[in-house]
Amino acid sequence: MSEVRIAAEPRSEFGKGAARRTRRAGKVPGVLYGHGTDPQHIQLPGHELMLALKTPNVLLRVTGLSGSDELALPKDVQRDPLKGFLEHIDLLLVKSGEKVTVDVAVVTVGDLKAGQLAHELTTVSVEAEATHIPTEIEVDLGKLTEGSVVYAKDLDLPRGTTLVVDGDALVLQITGVAVADLPEDEVAEPAEAAEEAPAAE
Repeated sequence: MSEVRIAAEPRSEFGKGAARRTRRAGKVPGVLYGHGTDPQHIQLPGHELMLALKTPNVLLRVTGLSGSDELALPKDVQRDPLKGFLEHIDLLLVKSGEKVTVDVAVVTVGDLKAGQLAHELTTVSVEAEATHIPTEIEVDLGKLTEGSVVYAKDLDLPRGTTLVVDGDALVLQITGVAVADLPEDEVAEPAEAAEEAPAAE
């Protein structure tokens, strides 16, 4: 998994006005908490944080605070609903070797040979070491045929990763070809079909 170093600064001002000033300065207000410690109010560089968050479940090595570096996972990210810029972030402290529960994206690779893809679950909950969280879980469409069904328990998980979601949860299935996807010469128009049908005696 990806680990990104990011410098944090303690934050001593609170409230909406202080948050706006922080964002105008190109920083994002946040809270660092976990392991029974008191929450630390911090601010992080906005551009670097935005780039880091492009990687799902990115592991952040937070520097610049008192003591040694801290490892943390993004737990709650708030964005402006219209403009999309970062407004606030909650970071959960983790340790190397510690198990955490996260949602990991299920992505498809390869080409489908026949049928149509019905993707029911785009993410699955798994438990993994905080420093070895898979970025995504792949399903190879080239190995599937019409009528294939993939459940959560069928997913190929990395070593050390276990399912949290119900193993019988439907992830995806390959259904029959829709009429709309058939070549035009294979689709009989209703009127044509009626003309070709033998007349009743």
